[in-house]
Amino acid sequence: MKRFAALLDQLSFSSGRNTKLNLIAGYLSRTPDPDRGYALAVLTGSLTFTHAKPRGIRQLITERVDPHLFALSYDYVGDLSETVALLWPVARSDAAGPGLTEVVEALRALPAARLPNQLAHWLDRLDETERWALLKLVTGGLRVGVSARLAKTALAGLGGVDPDAIEEVWPGLVPPYEDLFAWLLAGGARPSVSMLSFKQPMLSHPFDADLLAGFDPAAFVAEWKWDGIRVQAIGLHGGTAPRVAIYTRTGEDITDAFPDVAGALQIAGLAIDGELLVVKEGRVQPFNALQQRLNRKSVSPKLMADFPAHFRAYDLLAEHGEDVRSLPFETRRSRLERAIAAHRGARLDLSPIIAIDSRQGLAAARRDPAAFGGGPDSDAIEGLMLKLRTSPYVAGRPRGLWWKWKRDPFNVDAVLMYAQRGHGKRSSFYSDYTFGVWREGVVVPVGKAYFGFTDDELKQIDRFVRNNTTNRFGPVREVRHEPDHGLVFEVAFEGLNRSGRNKSGLAMRFPRIARIRWDKLPKDAGRLEDLERLLKVDAGGD
Repeated sequence: MKRFAALLDQLSFSSGRNTKLNLIAGYLSRTPDPDRGYALAVLTGSLTFTHAKPRGIRQLITERVDPHLFALSYDYVGDLSETVALLWPVARSDAAGPGLTEVVEALRALPAARLPNQLAHWLDRLDETERWALLKLVTGGLRVGVSARLAKTALAGLGGVDPDAIEEVWPGLVPPYEDLFAWLLAGGARPSVSMLSFKQPMLSHPFDADLLAGFDPAAFVAEWKWDGIRVQAIGLHGGTAPRVAIYTRTGEDITDAFPDVAGALQIAGLAIDGELLVVKEGRVQPFNALQQRLNRKSVSPKLMADFPAHFRAYDLLAEHGEDVRSLPFETRRSRLERAIAAHRGARLDLSPIIAIDSRQGLAAARRDPAAFGGGPDSDAIEGLMLKLRTSPYVAGRPRGLWWKWKRDPFNVDAVLMYAQRGHGKRSSFYSDYTFGVWREGVVVPVGKAYFGFTDDELKQIDRFVRNNTTNRFGPVREVRHEPDHGLVFEVAFEGLNRSGRNKSGLAMRFPRIARIRWDKLPKDAGRLEDLERLLKVDAGGD
């Protein structure tokens, strides 16, 4: 663990991308199998441990130190792993600490009942940096500023290949990736991956009005950008019957959470890129309906009946097991249309093409989807997708092939109500904010945000929170919010949903802090009735 802990420690204190790349590459080149493979799996988020839960770690530390001391320390530090690593009593032990491979393989095999004792045994044999690294590994919350793509890029540099080449074979690999390292560093064979497996998705770049003047609509196909989650549906051969697997854009298998969709699709030999939605009585439901189905390992018949899931197809990646991603988009689209026309099951349709032949038409469709065929589904449309007719399907975010032009966000002035400490580098600051609007003389919450401000602005807000705290609830502070005293944010958000979790009855979709309105008093902030009117507009109402 010592070498792996040192890597995480160095990464957490390094800000430059090239510095992080060099640190990861150096570790992978000097560390033998299987440790380096497991380290790569940790950095890419490819390892999860079923029985390892933060609650168990809290229980371990409160059995060894005063619970009030732990609560105060956790409130101050803001990171569970760091707090426990620092508070853990130093044990006198001559036994060597565990290696990374030993830890990973034990965590995979240990039953839940034996995990606490094993974890405590390891923590007793490690120094504080190693304890911190172990707990980060267990909880999965690294927060060291390394994305999966960055880790793969570092590995690609070692092997002299393009990062997309690693993305291409990645879905068929399992930790500790010894065949991957053999290919890149020892002249071994390139790992083979079936086309009927998850593929890294093709992503788009944001489009804006400034790009419209030089844009050629005839060279592009326009589709609606649906407010669901991007998925791939893979029709697998073999077994007693064809099987369909459903993956998120990050490669997570969510088939068990959507058995109604997987069971209805008849797409053997096809790999299709698309959007998962909830469609009820022929109408696409807002995103909050889909949220009722997400992050579940299993679903009840009632949940499936109340929130029936649906797969809306965008693109064809494989046909009869053959890779078709190198074909032009128009050709893939034609093949996809034929495949869906021959489909005999339910829960599948094709995202429609929008007939637009001018720049003015594009702008109008983005502004008013209902007038361009969006109809009753307009509240589930986020904007437009613009796809070059000749574009291949390329993993990653290639420039100029696909664009997304989202509808303008809504804006409202809201009052800061609560603030919570952040994590990682923000653990010393109150950086997570709950804000609200006025209803009958009381501020009621409508959303939360933790980005949209600069580091200097964060320091100013943090100072305001500390100087205007009226109550404390663990790591959360209630901030003074009265008509003539408080802090106003201009909040930008993509839309609104009904919500029983907020006293306001509403929740914002994708809110962010647009501006800090030091010039405004809370009494000048928005009213709930303003948002109610926006909700009707967002849903295509009057």
